[in-house]
Amino acid sequence: MEKLREGGFLITKIHQLSQRIFSKLLEEYEIHEITAAQGRILFPLWKQNNLSFQDLKKKTLLSKSTLSYFLDQLEAAGFIERIHSEDDKRTISIKLIAINEKVKRKFIDVSKKMKKIYYKEFSEQQIDDFESYLRHILQNLMDYNNKKK
Repeated sequence: MEKLREGGFLITKIHQLSQRIFSKLLEEYEIHEITAAQGRILFPLWKQNNLSFQDLKKKTLLSKSTLSYFLDQLEAAGFIERIHSEDDKRTISIKLIAINEKVKRKFIDVSKKMKKIYYKEFSEQQIDDFESYLRHILQNLMDYNNKKK
């Protein structure tokens, strides 16, 4: 009999619990302007402002409709704007228009706190190995997903 593995189940539990902890940390750090989900979109824009919709979709791995929903929220809150290309109106870039450095710094501090929680008592080599395994699993899932389209 094939041994049952728990990888997917454990990843799901980790995701659920880490989301709850991250949300609590946002409250503790008094970040009320953005949610954890919105931060998932802002974070890549903080690293590189003015990304195309497609690039942001790839970086976040969100579906088109989910990303659009969050972009609508962020646009309404005055954080981003959508810019249509002059050459091709179907091409949209996402640009930060209100970079609140205090919120950004606090959000990054929360991310650093999460890293400390995640990797407590891990060596650098263990972290590198673990993240390598996760990237491998992610690639396997993306390959499978792309074959099904």
